Order: sequence, then C-alpha cells, then structure tokens
Amino acid sequence: MVIAINKANYLENYKIEFEFSDGEVRTIDFANFLKSAKSPMTKKFLDVTEFKNFKIEYGDIVWNDYEMCFPIWDLHEGTI
Repeated sequence: MVIAINKANYLENYKIEFEFSDGEVRTIDFANFLKSAKSPMTKKFLDVTEFKNFKIEYGDIVWNDYEMCFPIWDLHEGTI
C-alpha cells in the first residue's frame, strides 16, 4: 500500500498533525530535530514563521520547494 499525506495541520510551536491516506492520524513534534540540526538550511526553520510555511505536494510535506522534507513512512511511524 502506498501511503500519502492527505492533510497536515499546524498545531503549535513545531507540532504538526498529519492525516494519512490509510486513515492514520499522528502528531509529530519537530522541535528536537530542528534544535539538533547542524545545517543552517534546516536551522532556519526554528523560526516558527518559516516552519509554518509548509505545503502538501504529491502526498508529501515540503518546505520551500523541497528545501526540507521527510520520508512519508517515517512520519507515518512517528519517527523523524
């Protein structure tokens, strides 16, 4: 089965709630990932305004034309 993200709703801070094509709903907190990032390209998303500026493209969540993205299966499993 191919899993896709149907919806992604920003909640607060660095938390996003995902609804997947198989009906699974999961909330992911990206705070630890972003705070431990070494790359300035990733660290810039510690700015909540930048972080909130995501979109769903082809069933995947992306920021700034794929400047930051994550494997869908990892998000589905709750791991990033």
